[in-house]
Amino acid sequence: MTKKVWGGRFSQETDALVNRFNASIGFDHRLYPYDIEGSIAHCRMLANQGIITDEEATDIVEALGKIKRELDHGEFSFDEDYEDIHGLVEKALVDKVGALGEKLHTGRSRNDQIALDVRLYARDATQGVIDLIKESRRALIRLAEENLDIVMPGYTHLQRAQPVLLAHHLMAYNEMLKRDCERFQESIRRVNIMPLGSAALAGPTFDLDREMVAGELGFDSISQNSMDAVSDRDFVLEFLFNASVLMMHMSRLSEELVIWSSQEFGFIAISDAFCTGSSIMPQKKNPDLPELIRGKTGRVYGHLISLLTTMKGLPLTYNKDMQEDKEALFDSSDTVQICLEVMARLLGEITFKRERLKEATGKGFLVATDLADYLVRKGITFREAHEIVGKMVVFALGQKRELHELALDEMKDFNRQIDEDVYEWLDPMLAPARRNIPGGTGPDMVKKAIEEAKKELGIDD
Repeated sequence: MTKKVWGGRFSQETDALVNRFNASIGFDHRLYPYDIEGSIAHCRMLANQGIITDEEATDIVEALGKIKRELDHGEFSFDEDYEDIHGLVEKALVDKVGALGEKLHTGRSRNDQIALDVRLYARDATQGVIDLIKESRRALIRLAEENLDIVMPGYTHLQRAQPVLLAHHLMAYNEMLKRDCERFQESIRRVNIMPLGSAALAGPTFDLDREMVAGELGFDSISQNSMDAVSDRDFVLEFLFNASVLMMHMSRLSEELVIWSSQEFGFIAISDAFCTGSSIMPQKKNPDLPELIRGKTGRVYGHLISLLTTMKGLPLTYNKDMQEDKEALFDSSDTVQICLEVMARLLGEITFKRERLKEATGKGFLVATDLADYLVRKGITFREAHEIVGKMVVFALGQKRELHELALDEMKDFNRQIDEDVYEWLDPMLAPARRNIPGGTGPDMVKKAIEEAKKELGIDD
């Protein structure tokens, strides 16, 4: 049985069930690079402050480096005897340098140590997500640019509404992912605060140079209240919230890919390499990847709600409940990053069915608003024009025809100001070009949006 770092107070061995229930080593072992990095910085500071000697610091840092390499090569088993990653590293250090290893914990607690480790992890995870969001944005932008000439139905309430450029539709998701990227970038400032030096909750009695440790570990600032520093998990919650919004956006895109690939829509084909089949129906080709992204969104949402619920009733300062933060953070980070990787690749495996999109755009009275705008240009108020066009749609429905299939005389029965030039306004392929205003679906505006996004992300032609 491994000796507990807190065992001096206790006269009985810890029950095996308590060890199993209490231990976090099964998941927090992945923090070992950060735990060792923080320990090295702390050790150097202790020497700089004269709390340990330079020779002692050299021996400790060298031993920590060896432990890091051994952990990298899988030379440790993460069993329950260690309780947590801090205990494992400390035990390994004592095994290498003897009682000297026990000096390393001077002036710190597991409370500020784990707060440090999780912040270092969250900082790296945040940057990893940012990089992957940019890859998905690049894939969207490439897809939009490759299909600039395609017009498709735009939808509201999942009903055909107005013709839009396919590229404009895709670039809407670029805007969503851009906001996601900004949220993660903005949160780094709140992650990058160094809590070490807070000890358990009141701060240490030793004269520690916290600024030195912060500088060595790349933190922008140090925490200003020791009680808050050890009990703050806002930065984890913020990561989970940002991840949830990101997954919501990817889920919306995934939903459209699933719908578009159905025979009922038939707008896209996904390559065989990125689909799966059925165990019983030989003809099936299923869009499992976007479905999985859509499904994993709920998993990330669950982690956010779980940790919010955990934190809501905790008094200051550290409570063991907070051990529940790590699995939520780790799993959300892993889930988001693999979903982003898949999405970036998946977008490159999509082919748009041009003729089917053109056919869909030509049906469903998508140019009704354009016809109303045409009448406004003839001097009719928009509300009157709206009513006139509504009646024309009812008439066309009864005839089982589209608006552009009506004869000019038939249209004149609804308003005498309608003339031959109306047919240009009834061509859905021409509709997007009439919307060349900033943010609109006009070709010039969409091209400009693509160019600006390419410049921002460093995409070369």
